[in-house]
Amino acid sequence: MVSSRNNAPRRYFVDAVGRRVLIGLTLEETFEFERLDSESSTGQLGRPAARDGDTLWQAAGEQRWLELYEKHEGAWKAWMAQSRAEQPEGFNIY
Repeated sequence: MVSSRNNAPRRYFVDAVGRRVLIGLTLEETFEFERLDSESSTGQLGRPAARDGDTLWQAAGEQRWLELYEKHEGAWKAWMAQSRAEQPEGFNIY
């Protein structure tokens, strides 16, 4: 996948029925993301990326993983900004 995922922890919330869901994703997207992530670590995502002239095409699973990661990351950043704005002055959430 991409190297940034090695540095970025996954951030979950617990939904109304007690399931862990990645912030910004649906339950189904969380399941898909975790499946793709698991397949990438075991080398099951399929063929390597193909070349078309000077363009490098990503495998379909890798592209989908990246889409879901970016959706989650954007929601996480928005959530963190909102959390910081709601904290009393001088309070550090870290």
